[in-house]
Amino acid sequence: MSPDHESLLRLTFEIAHSATAHGNMPFGALLAGPGGEILLEEENGYFPDLDATAHAECLLATRASKLYREPFLAQCTLYSSAEPCAMCAGAIYWKAMTGDHPDNPTMDLPCRDVFSAGQKSIEVIGPLIETEAEAVHRDAWQPTV
Repeated sequence: MSPDHESLLRLTFEIAHSATAHGNMPFGALLAGPGGEILLEEENGYFPDLDATAHAECLLATRASKLYREPFLAQCTLYSSAEPCAMCAGAIYWKAMTGDHPDNPTMDLPCRDVFSAGQKSIEVIGPLIETEAEAVHRDAWQPTV
């Protein structure tokens, strides 16, 4: 039986309303298992700590990655009350099973590209002292045997 995407998406709207009732921005997300069962729900969490990174999708991705391993998460679906921003999309990406190294599945999307799509001007200085920066990582990403 396939999940009812519209019903699950409507539940994220209810979670978003709940976020508003708790004094936060109106965003909500949920994680559904392979059969559509609801595993986790998360509201926007900007308040009370003024955490600008506490978007519902990021909070959900963090909880999910602590509770479930990647092979199971690859079978799940994250539903969001709005299209995820670049930060949330990155967090969602990191919880999926991707990349060349299991401990560092990087996304080939330079920060300059992300910033240029935004509404604020952010200057990136560099790259600088690349050889020294590379040395920090040289032995850290050897293939595991």
